[in-house]
Amino acid sequence: MPTVAILGTFDTKGEEHAFLAELIRRQGCTPLLINAGCLEAPRIQPDISAEILAEAADPAWREVFARRDRGECVALMARGAAKTIAGFAARGLIHGMVSLGGGGGTAIATAAMRALPIGFPKVMVSTLASGNVAPYVGTTDIVMIPAIVDVSGINRVSRIIFENAAGAICGMVAAAERRRSEPAPDKPLVVASMFGNTTACVTEAKRLIEAAGYEVLVFHATGTGGRALEALVASGLAAGVLDITTTEWADELVGGILGAGPERLEAAGKAKVPAIVTPGCLDMVNFGERATVPAKFAGRLFYQHNPQVTLMRTTPAECAELGRVLAEKVNRYTAPATVLLPLKGISIISAPGGAFHDPAADAALFGAIRQHLRADIPRVELDVAINDPIFARACAEALLGHLRAGARC
Repeated sequence: MPTVAILGTFDTKGEEHAFLAELIRRQGCTPLLINAGCLEAPRIQPDISAEILAEAADPAWREVFARRDRGECVALMARGAAKTIAGFAARGLIHGMVSLGGGGGTAIATAAMRALPIGFPKVMVSTLASGNVAPYVGTTDIVMIPAIVDVSGINRVSRIIFENAAGAICGMVAAAERRRSEPAPDKPLVVASMFGNTTACVTEAKRLIEAAGYEVLVFHATGTGGRALEALVASGLAAGVLDITTTEWADELVGGILGAGPERLEAAGKAKVPAIVTPGCLDMVNFGERATVPAKFAGRLFYQHNPQVTLMRTTPAECAELGRVLAEKVNRYTAPATVLLPLKGISIISAPGGAFHDPAADAALFGAIRQHLRADIPRVELDVAINDPIFARACAEALLGHLRAGARC
């Protein structure tokens, strides 16, 4: 029978986790109760004690327990839970993980879940799940279920939520078990970055690369997507990178809401993976509703992508800096790489006739790339817009050329 780890703060939420364990047992899975609460004695007997998690985090854990500082204890248990749970999963001792929590419990449990591989079943029932869950989910596939009411006893609402959570984790475990019995996919992976404004380009390039025998995973360049792409490349699973949409760097530089962090565009270099890079959608910085745009940007050129998304055109000065950043990131690549420039527009709306058409800004961007890119890195300039099939084909062929050359070595 598959084993589901049930991790929680049993000193405050023991009854709730015991109820969840019984639900999981009824569905044919074996619950493994792991206590992450260290301020009081647990209300139920765990299979794995808080002391075991604490020891995994810090040999001096007794001193932390003695100080009884809640924040310090949560941080300690988060580290210990991540290390312990990841070890259990790697050794095949657990096949899924579920937890119920408020603020502290969610922080601890999701730290452990983020240490698990993509595809490993993980469900978090949390009082925080209806808000901004990015700090808890990160770039993983944690399923967050809003608790609706506090995780405090079994009542007519919490009973339904917990039953659904048990069904979800057991169903996911069953699906994962079936996957393990199926032949592993044998096509090498290529990862691609895409935005609505580059969809046509990426779709055509993807078609061509898949026709050559690769599987292409597309990541939406919304900050989280870029971080997920970088994480997958860093894991060593990707054979090539089709980085057509590097827009997240515009948000990172200017202060939009979809930045992917200063490490964006670095994983391919560190993992020594062949890549193509284009300045796709570096003409735009993303904000939410128009009223949420910071006052310091008054007077700038905006485009209402939809009621919830406001785009701001990057200036020539910003584009020059973005070109420098892009070039210097690619300069660190040691595997084959090509930079492609679509001279007639880097997004749908920056092409001639589009709302963000700005030849001066584009010239600053392209000029900075030319100036700062290493001389030995191929640079292909095409007198078309980014979504022209000619440009998509050039991107696909450049990456396939690198991949084929690597296969011959």
